[in-house]
Amino acid sequence: MAQAAVKWSIPLQFNGLAQRGAGRLHGHSVVLALPVTFMNLSGEAVEELVTAHDVQAQDVIVVHDDLDLPTGCLRIRPGGGTGGHRGLQSIVMALGTEAFVRLKIGIGRPAPEVDPADFVLAPFTPAETVDLQPVLTRAVEGLACLVTHDVQEAMNRFNRRVSA
Repeated sequence: MAQAAVKWSIPLQFNGLAQRGAGRLHGHSVVLALPVTFMNLSGEAVEELVTAHDVQAQDVIVVHDDLDLPTGCLRIRPGGGTGGHRGLQSIVMALGTEAFVRLKIGIGRPAPEVDPADFVLAPFTPAETVDLQPVLTRAVEGLACLVTHDVQEAMNRFNRRVSA
């Protein structure tokens, strides 16, 4: 998440299949990465990062959108399936396991006449961008909790809807 890079003063630079940067958060080493691959090839970027930084799959945190969560909801999970999310499918294939942490950001479902693929690939409107700021801020806080505490603590604190 670019917001985490800014908040934690970790500059991101293009390197391989991702924009990435390394730094520290409250004494914990952190590598942030934004894949520059197509979403359904995200696993290639994650595999490159895991290899380059000698990281285990269970230490990977993937931040992603989720159609099945209402807009404004966060959901942290210690593993699980892909729910048809092609980016997650690619990551599972690359890592050979589903045992990585997910920080899901709810984007809600599109109107019935809108193709879900078109919905998730469409840029946010200026109004949507403003509306998403509280959940993105909270997502960075959830990510920090995952880094500095553990999955259970993060789930207890962040698996609820952001108040309007």
